[in-house]
Amino acid sequence: MCQSAQKRQMLRAAEFKADREFGPNAEGMMMSWTKAAVVLGVAAAALLTPDGAEPQEPAGGGLRLRLSRSATSRALLCITGGLSLLALHWLYRLLFCPLVLLRTSDDVGYLPATGRSKAQAANEARRRRKVGQLPPVYPNGWYRVLDSFMLRKAEVKSVSILGQQLAVFRGEDGKAYVLDAYCPHLGANLAVGGQVSGNCLECPFHGWQFNGGDGKCVKIPYSKKVPESAKVRSWISCELNDQILVWFHCDGEEPTWSVPEQEEISNGSWVYRGRTEHFLSAHIQEVAENAGDVAHLFHLHGPGITSGVDLRYINSKLWEFVRHDWKVEWEANKPEKHCSEMNLKHSMTLFGSHFCLLDLHVLARQVGPSLVFLDFKHPFLGRGMMLQSVTPVEPLLQCITHTLYYQANIPAVVPKFILRGECMQFERDVMIWNNKKYISNPLLVKEDSTIRKHRLWYKQFYSENSPTLQYQNDALDF
Repeated sequence: MCQSAQKRQMLRAAEFKADREFGPNAEGMMMSWTKAAVVLGVAAAALLTPDGAEPQEPAGGGLRLRLSRSATSRALLCITGGLSLLALHWLYRLLFCPLVLLRTSDDVGYLPATGRSKAQAANEARRRRKVGQLPPVYPNGWYRVLDSFMLRKAEVKSVSILGQQLAVFRGEDGKAYVLDAYCPHLGANLAVGGQVSGNCLECPFHGWQFNGGDGKCVKIPYSKKVPESAKVRSWISCELNDQILVWFHCDGEEPTWSVPEQEEISNGSWVYRGRTEHFLSAHIQEVAENAGDVAHLFHLHGPGITSGVDLRYINSKLWEFVRHDWKVEWEANKPEKHCSEMNLKHSMTLFGSHFCLLDLHVLARQVGPSLVFLDFKHPFLGRGMMLQSVTPVEPLLQCITHTLYYQANIPAVVPKFILRGECMQFERDVMIWNNKKYISNPLLVKEDSTIRKHRLWYKQFYSENSPTLQYQNDALDF
């Protein structure tokens, strides 16, 4: 790994840590409110401090404190200073820090009834939902495991994808390795308590060491001989575009295509501006199929982002002065068989008039079953790219991330606004996916022809032995 790449990873790690601590999540909000409480508490204490006050005994008896003018001035100064610091902190985050939005599996996409929690609504929806006749659950292709900055040198992470438990670690050589998590000796999880030794991963139970490159056991501390069969599966992986990816094929075949490297991300001319993460209950093909579903853009994504996410209110008369307009074309085999392209032009109307400042051209290139490169282009606000990845955790549980890179000379508020708007629009889809049924033979009209074309194109990622959802019933029951 080159020195510049290592510096970028260190910077990204620092940014990630800052956003986890101070980001727009519960932990960050709690810390901000704590700061505010401390400021106000100090101010209140200053108000009650008897600085320069003299005890007086009035005619009616008793003792009271007379608050001096200096104490009042000091208290007001303290409150003003504290509020100013909070405002500066908010402004700093807005202008310079990446935007990180992390959603759990029950945060978005379910409508709890009165008196019910989101988790209860999510569990009930999963239990009662009809799933339909599903395609195989794990297509063949490349999948994102982690972002590069999430894995430091000599660090190991436990990751659940494709129904498997994996141990992902970065060796002393700076390279990322991916192994099956369970030790063949007595089944300990190598990623839970395991340690990196050179380019090997040491089991926390008995100290067996497994080479990251081929998964073979190279050392048993209490045995002179290592059995030939002592090994764990080593996954084919690569690291580019600041992501760690693994190759999956149900028949164990070698990769038949590679993921393109985005030069602007590799050379640092486009910088990291934030990411979103969602977990949703759906089949991976249902998510990918949105690219071919042109009609849903006008109905579901036409209302402005001011309408919010909740499907009951997006067509509210109150917010109809903002509308999004979309022009979309989708084509397969661009430029290779495993790729497709969606050409999207976005415009906005305010009070019925075209607002040209938010005209945006997006070229979405899907590479394989799970990776999408969304290339943004704006005449005034520059260029950037959003990396979308859809990684199956389980057959009907997908982890979807959107990671945004943008020109370094463009103020951070611009890409963060784009990411926030995209997140709100995406969460409207999440509500649909979490509650829909897959129709294997849908009733389509002429204008839906791209849906059928997309399904035919997507079939190439399945093979005869692709795993299917076993013990499938009419209801989805975890």
